[in-house]
Amino acid sequence: MRSDEQVIRHGGELPGADAWSGDFPGDIASVPAARAWVRGLLANRIATSALDDVLLLLSEVVTNAVTHSASGSTTDGRVTVRVAVRGPAASRLVHVEVTDAGSATSAPVARMAAADSDGGRGLWLVNTLATAWGSHRDGETGRTVWFQLAL
Repeated sequence: MRSDEQVIRHGGELPGADAWSGDFPGDIASVPAARAWVRGLLANRIATSALDDVLLLLSEVVTNAVTHSASGSTTDGRVTVRVAVRGPAASRLVHVEVTDAGSATSAPVARMAAADSDGGRGLWLVNTLATAWGSHRDGETGRTVWFQLAL
């Protein structure tokens, strides 16, 4: 597989009625590609306002993955995005996971950025808007950051 190819497959490890997994190059160009892919998946499944929130948070987490992990600093780095819509109609939620190659020097932390800073607000936004979120090591070097939004 070439490093600029996207691998998209339906299904995956996430439980739920609707679950998908997509693999993207560890490049900043993958941020809009991941957004477009998720928009296509969810546009007819969830309300527009919820979709806007999902896409905003997805953009922040994928940006972090390609900016702060080995996925964005190695030639063939990859980022995997998993999306699931779960639960009964009255309590449905969207679950999103972004898995990258991890970082030897940092771990995801929500913090308040300085007012004059150009960055540093991604996980703060996730922490503010998501119903729940977290991260965990994935294997020896990888990391997954996930979030959920109630619909």
